[in-house]
Amino acid sequence: MHRRALRLACRIGLASVLAPLSLALVQCGQAPNPTTLAANSQANVQANTQIVAKTSTQVASGDTFEDRFPAPQFKERFPTASESFLQRQMSDFSPKRAVQTPATASYKVASLEPQVPYQRPQRDDLTTLVSMKSSAFPYFGNNPASDAPFLNISKGDRRGHRSYSGRVLWQDETYNDSRVLVHVPEHFDVRKPGVIVVFFHGNGATLERDVRDRQLVPQQISESGANAVLLAPQMAVDAADSSAGKFWQPGGLKRFMAESSEHLARLYGDPNSARAFANMPIVVVGYSGGFLPTAWSLEVGGISDRVRGVVLLDAVYGELDKFASWIESHRSGFFVSSYTHYTARRDRELMSMLRQKGISVSEDMDGPLRPGSVVFVETGDGIRHRDYVTRAWTQNPLKDVLVKMSATPSLALTRVAASPSSSSSR
Repeated sequence: MHRRALRLACRIGLASVLAPLSLALVQCGQAPNPTTLAANSQANVQANTQIVAKTSTQVASGDTFEDRFPAPQFKERFPTASESFLQRQMSDFSPKRAVQTPATASYKVASLEPQVPYQRPQRDDLTTLVSMKSSAFPYFGNNPASDAPFLNISKGDRRGHRSYSGRVLWQDETYNDSRVLVHVPEHFDVRKPGVIVVFFHGNGATLERDVRDRQLVPQQISESGANAVLLAPQMAVDAADSSAGKFWQPGGLKRFMAESSEHLARLYGDPNSARAFANMPIVVVGYSGGFLPTAWSLEVGGISDRVRGVVLLDAVYGELDKFASWIESHRSGFFVSSYTHYTARRDRELMSMLRQKGISVSEDMDGPLRPGSVVFVETGDGIRHRDYVTRAWTQNPLKDVLVKMSATPSLALTRVAASPSSSSSR
């Protein structure tokens, strides 16, 4: 009997242990019962209350937040020099000047190919107007032809110049524009041999309406493919006048080219290129009335040795002695004069002067331009003087000259910066 009671008690105890477990197994995979969740939640609150009480006991015993997460010490926030990164100065963060890189050089980049050849950033043609102090006007000096003040007429506060035709041209309307048309083609590379074209426009012209849009001078330079840039100073504004202004003065062209080098470098996008522009050879182009500033720039400009070519487009109206003198003393450059019947007499006179000096003269543009080339080419009756910059012996004659110049390595136009004579002429 005793044994039977003991056996029954064991069964009851085992059932009390297995009943909750069997209930949990039966509920596996079913949605939780809300009542059960509520009960569990109450149990958790009671458990948390017990934990907080226990934690309070621990805090009292010295296990604080500060003990477990101590504040950083000075030496940890400011490590010693041996433990720190390299210290930088404020100058390390200032803009760095671009360093001119040789054409064959390379630089390192963070890429799979650490060595890559230098490539000039792509850009468009850049054409703009820049005001320059050394440009032709305003001009308050003398007229060298008469040694009298250029501004020889006054009316109240206004001053003006009486031209050879007798017409008065006022300073504030005609001789007050100091702007220069500057053009840098997209393909121009200052690291390569280059040339600066200085263009003196004719009478009755403005830089935008005529030089840029009608005569297409910037476009011709770009389309030639030559490594050339353009400077075209505004002469007398839209007037029948050929006055040279500051280009009459000794050193006038030299000052103009020195100032323009900074503007060209800024437009090109590399301030360090100013030195290259300051030594670059020059080709002077004079159209029509532009003969006068061309002649005086060759005679007294101060850097005639940097002038490696002269192009006159129906422009030999006078100053023959100045042109002949430059041709005779600069046999490494070239001279081209194209003319209509308007200037034929003067061109033939200049040819005669040169032949008397023993200088060979060619009368066509079919051959290449070489050092010492002197070319006179007459154009036919159908060619108009007004259209001469875009149509002379060929369409776009300035482009043709630059193409012929670039195709003749022996011309050595681009080696003037390294020659001894260039340093003495600056």
